Amino acid sequence: MKMRELIGTALVPGGDELRLFRRGDDFIIAVEGNELMSSRMSGSEEALATMTCDRLRSADGAHLLIGGYGMGFTLRAALATLGPDARITVAELVPGIIDWARGPMAELAAGCLDDPRVELVLHDVATVIGSATRRYDAILLDVDNGPDALTRAANDQIYSSTGLARARAALRPGGILAIWSAAPDPRFTRRLSAAGFEVEEVGVRARSNGKGPRHMIWFARAG
Repeated sequence: MKMRELIGTALVPGGDELRLFRRGDDFIIAVEGNELMSSRMSGSEEALATMTCDRLRSADGAHLLIGGYGMGFTLRAALATLGPDARITVAELVPGIIDWARGPMAELAAGCLDDPRVELVLHDVATVIGSATRRYDAILLDVDNGPDALTRAANDQIYSSTGLARARAALRPGGILAIWSAAPDPRFTRRLSAAGFEVEEVGVRARSNGKGPRHMIWFARAG
């Protein structure tokens, strides 16, 4: 078995240290021994994009906000699905994540951050959402580990009732708030409904071949 090699670290503002490992051709981002993401498991992150785009009332000229670049699976899937008039804003809190995308993981990134449809914002996605009113056709959140935050306690504000109200205000009528999670959370489903969203829960496999752990995506449509 190939050994895991530490090739980089990045500090989450107000949170823990992220570690980037390489094992052969695979990359792993971990925090305190917990594996946050792996290049071997891209299926559910890609589904976050493709299944959201499938639910847009119109994809022509759509403006998406992606919260958390991660390894770029969601961004690349959205770019592959949407047309030339679409716009995608990517909010990433940790500059080191982007440094890795342009450095050791540049081949994996495949130039997605340089696509003319993409605007990169190095900021907390909660702040980006809070500064917008009826701006986005969809907001896609793959922040931390879902509603059960691992790396930064402040991420809880995104999934609070106040945070959901701000997300609803940032969406255009009929827009979609799509949220990735490592596991189901019935209390969060009820919170989405209480915030005025029409909620759909979909279980998806971690791997693009339909195997691996089952993750959860909520698709919440604003009225």
